[in-house]
Amino acid sequence: MVQSRSSPNIHIELTPMQIPEAVPRAGLQSQESDAIDLLNTSLLLNPGKASEMIVRVQNLEERPQQLNLKLEGDFPRQWYQIGTEGNEIPPRGTMDAVFRFQIPKNFFENQQAIIPSQKDRLQLDFRSCVTLHLNPDTEREEIHHSKQFGLHIRPWTKYLEFLPVLYREVDFIGRFMKIFETAYQPAIDGFNTMWANIDPLTAPQAILPFLAHWVAWDFDPTWDTHQQRRLIRRAIELYRWRGTRKGLRLYLHLYTGLPLDENIPNENDKHISITEPFGDSFILGEAELGSAILAGGRPFHFVVHLHPEQPDSINENLIRRIIEQEKPAFCSYELVIE
Repeated sequence: MVQSRSSPNIHIELTPMQIPEAVPRAGLQSQESDAIDLLNTSLLLNPGKASEMIVRVQNLEERPQQLNLKLEGDFPRQWYQIGTEGNEIPPRGTMDAVFRFQIPKNFFENQQAIIPSQKDRLQLDFRSCVTLHLNPDTEREEIHHSKQFGLHIRPWTKYLEFLPVLYREVDFIGRFMKIFETAYQPAIDGFNTMWANIDPLTAPQAILPFLAHWVAWDFDPTWDTHQQRRLIRRAIELYRWRGTRKGLRLYLHLYTGLPLDENIPNENDKHISITEPFGDSFILGEAELGSAILAGGRPFHFVVHLHPEQPDSINENLIRRIIEQEKPAFCSYELVIE
């Protein structure tokens, strides 16, 4: 959509980057052409979002001209900024300028909007025009004005996407749908993000005790938050493998952060090694006193080896408490932190 105005020596062309789908007060327009012209020369402003009006100035003369652009209208000056490519247009050349509008994000929530005075209603529609000063501060200074264009502040709502195009063309419908979006969207967003509130890895810290109680996990405040989240998330898996080598290794992995090393076949080479000490059995004629063990080893006994990069980062007392909790009651163990 382009709006332009020409003179013998200059041509001004306006291009709004954000055009409203609905013509403001279109139902009150007496002539259809007026409504169409109003739409084509309007710039939509959504609070908190940037809107731009592109101004292209063409020099129709054979000599360069100096210029100065200004924006006039019945709106606050702090709403817009001007960006230009310079102050001089070459002969038969063009220059582009950008008017960037930024409405405060809380435009509809400030006191003026919530509690307007009895005389003054909240203004949503403004008028503006571009003023062009050619060769300012010289004897050849000329002032040119573009046609007026509308600035229309409207709340952005995505609920209009669910309506037929016929209803989007009514300005009142967009503002009316924003009421329902403001009322219902927080609840909808809550349902869409509910998974994050019940996942221990992403849930707020205040909900962790509830999630721990949900899976019957003993919430120990001595563990840091990251460890608590990992343990609560895999609590059911720890219950399933309690009393086994796999369950103990998984618990120690979640606490220490050491890798499981499931791809390493040799148990002694793993960062978390759990072995059972077996030796030569007592066989008459072959065993030597002092080196043989009845049945070939200590029954119901295992050894836990940990190989951390920084041994001081592991709490040995907490490791022993984990082993005591996870092992069968009739088993004995040894702990080695290397």
